[in-house]
Amino acid sequence: MAETPEVVVAAPKAEVADERYCWVCFATDEDDKLAPWVQPCNCRGATKWVHQSCLQRWVDEKQKGNTFKRVSCPQCQSEYIIVLPSMGTLANVLEGIDTMIKRISPFLTAGVIVGSFYWMAVTYGAVTVLQTVGYEEGLALMERAEPIVLLIGLPAIPVGLILGRMIRWEEFVLRFLQTKSFSVRKFPMLNLLLPIASLEDDPAYGSSSGGNGGESSPQQPPTNGLPPGTVVSSDPVSATRVLCGALLLPTVSSVVGRVFFDSIQNNFQRVLVGGFAFVAIKGALKIYYRQKQYNRKKQRRILDFTPENIRKYTAASSGSQRAEQTAGQPRV
Repeated sequence: MAETPEVVVAAPKAEVADERYCWVCFATDEDDKLAPWVQPCNCRGATKWVHQSCLQRWVDEKQKGNTFKRVSCPQCQSEYIIVLPSMGTLANVLEGIDTMIKRISPFLTAGVIVGSFYWMAVTYGAVTVLQTVGYEEGLALMERAEPIVLLIGLPAIPVGLILGRMIRWEEFVLRFLQTKSFSVRKFPMLNLLLPIASLEDDPAYGSSSGGNGGESSPQQPPTNGLPPGTVVSSDPVSATRVLCGALLLPTVSSVVGRVFFDSIQNNFQRVLVGGFAFVAIKGALKIYYRQKQYNRKKQRRILDFTPENIRKYTAASSGSQRAEQTAGQPRV
């Protein structure tokens, strides 16, 4: 009678130790007694067993169609030993060809894309030459030129236009106008054309009636030659805007030259003068607009959160929003 409890207790422990369950589907031997098991990695304990079919599906998900891709255990990082049976000579040759095509396809695609852009640049360069020099003169010029010169020079035209468009000379002028070293009093006529604000008008530099005995002194030392709290912001470079502006420049220059400089007989000189005039006027307008934005930002102030300001400015903003919504609604 004393030996019976020992046998009853030992038997379940042996069964628990030998019990297997799949870490993919969590099934045990009792759930499917005919399913083949495999121990594919160095894992120990509960995660060392897995159904062969479950592991095959999991490997398929990881390989994503590439049967030669290596797959490792997610726990112990051991690489699975995957054996592929031979498919025959013809099938192996076809598989090698398919693998080679997959490897060289990205390079062929890149070559086709680069070649397409190159010939587009050549065509654009030829059209630009005909547009700026003149149709007959341009054809004669390209016929006399060497082929290697055309193959290198024509695609260099759009590249040069794009690189030239990225030179933002207006930014240098704006930075000069907005630095502390620039004084409005030295250029009184310039102030009539551009809205240049004097530094003494900036509240960040204090006022003449401050607590320093009427002396005008900055509250903070200047940073990088600019007033305290002032930031010279530049327009973010837009790739599409740079590209369109650069490629449309010859056409715009030709139109401006024909409209305003028709007295110039030489077509190339007329387009060149029209292009310089367009760039200069466009840059001057941009400088004026950016300087206006700069002065507005300098005069921006944050008000006290008082009931009067809330009523005044919240009502004004709400009224403008309602006006915009009313303007956007169709009339019946």
